[in-house]
Amino acid sequence: MNPSRDFTARFRIMLMLVLTAGVVVLALLLPRIPQPAAYHAFADQRTMLGIPNFWNVVSNAAFLPVGLAALWVMVRDPKPRFSAPFERRAYLVAFAAVLLVGLGSGYYHLHPDNRTLFWDRLPMTLVFMALLSAVIAERIQAKVGALLLLPFLLLGILSVEVWRRGELTGVGDLRFYLLVQFYPMLAIPMMMALFPPRYTRTRDMAWLVLWYAVAKALEQWDGAVFQATGGVMSGHALKHVAAALAVGALVVMVARREPLLAD
Repeated sequence: MNPSRDFTARFRIMLMLVLTAGVVVLALLLPRIPQPAAYHAFADQRTMLGIPNFWNVVSNAAFLPVGLAALWVMVRDPKPRFSAPFERRAYLVAFAAVLLVGLGSGYYHLHPDNRTLFWDRLPMTLVFMALLSAVIAERIQAKVGALLLLPFLLLGILSVEVWRRGELTGVGDLRFYLLVQFYPMLAIPMMMALFPPRYTRTRDMAWLVLWYAVAKALEQWDGAVFQATGGVMSGHALKHVAAALAVGALVVMVARREPLLAD
């Protein structure tokens, strides 16, 4: 083994561990974050065709074709795209959860409250955690990613359950859930920068991160977008489309990538 390369690999892993520890410590140092009551007051609350909050509900349909296309690519296309069998399982979990995101988010927006929000957030954590373990497998070590998949999925589920139970008892706290949501969006680009790829089409993962950032911006500026479009479409409805495009970038990546030869 090349001592210089071995040291470099250990240094990169140490940087990832420092990032992880820093994010966790920051989350612990923050004060408790309860769910804002105003969160459910979306800008566009119009009822159309008998469906309340029409556009916020039906815009979730954008997740269905990309989720189905992803599963088709994974199950029906015989072309091998994975160096390790585990990676296929991680992506299958992520893509199946995308379909559940469309259903859960649509259900939430029919009657927005903390009770229905649980079913919106639960499948999202499965997407985040499955994707994180897949990228760890691809960029750092396949065995590590495989070992982390189930614990990561359980952590995602637990983060939403902790928030839900806290809200029921009047001490709701979003810190754990926010950690599960935002840590992968920090860790994945950092792994892309620090560790060499094992597959082509790396730029598609960058598109995923970019579209997800657009989705979060649209969510934040829900009312501003609604006003800017003259009340035609809200930021939150467009957020669902942007998030589906993020998943679409991931589907393109898996469908078209090729393993790189080890040096």
